[in-house]
Amino acid sequence: MKIAIGSTNPTKTRAVENVLRVLFTDLETVILDVPTGISVQPIGDEETRRGALNRARAVLELTNAEWGFGLEGGVIQTEFGVMTNAWCVVVARDGRIGVGGSANMLLPESVAQRVLQDGRELGQAMDEYANAQDVKRGQGAIGILTRGLLDRQGAYEYIVRLALARMMWEEGLK
Repeated sequence: MKIAIGSTNPTKTRAVENVLRVLFTDLETVILDVPTGISVQPIGDEETRRGALNRARAVLELTNAEWGFGLEGGVIQTEFGVMTNAWCVVVARDGRIGVGGSANMLLPESVAQRVLQDGRELGQAMDEYANAQDVKRGQGAIGILTRGLLDRQGAYEYIVRLALARMMWEEGLK
C-alpha cells in the first residue's frame, strides 16, 4: 500500500505511519510539504478541516499513492474559552474521502490571547508559554498542558483511525 502524507512535520507523519503499519505490512510512504490553502493559524472547525482536505488532495495529486493524508491542527472559540481542534482527511485515488476529528482541549487564557489577539500560531504561543522550542513538532500543546498524559502524536493517531473508518468499512480492512 502506497500512501502520501501532506506534511513534513514528524509528529503528523509518525501518527499516520504508526496507524497504517497495523493495517499494511507492505506500507510505502511518500512525505511532501504541500500548501494548506488556509491561514497559518486556522480558526474554527471549517477552516481547519479545509486545510486537512487541501493537504490530502494536493499530496495525492503530486504522487502515485493510493491514499493521500492531510492533518491540520487549529483552534476553536467556544462558550468555555478557546480550545484546540484537529482534523485528518484521507482521500483515496477513486475520490472517496474519510474524515476524523477531535483533540478538543481548553487552552489557558494567556495562550488563547497570544493566538487570537496577538496573531501568533498556536505552536509559537505554546513555545512562549512553556519556554520551549518547536513544541508543535514534538509533544504539542496537548502534551504540555496534560503533562504528558497525551501528546500530539497520540491525538493525531486517534483522528487518523477515525478518518480511516470509511475505508475500513468499504474495503473490509481488518
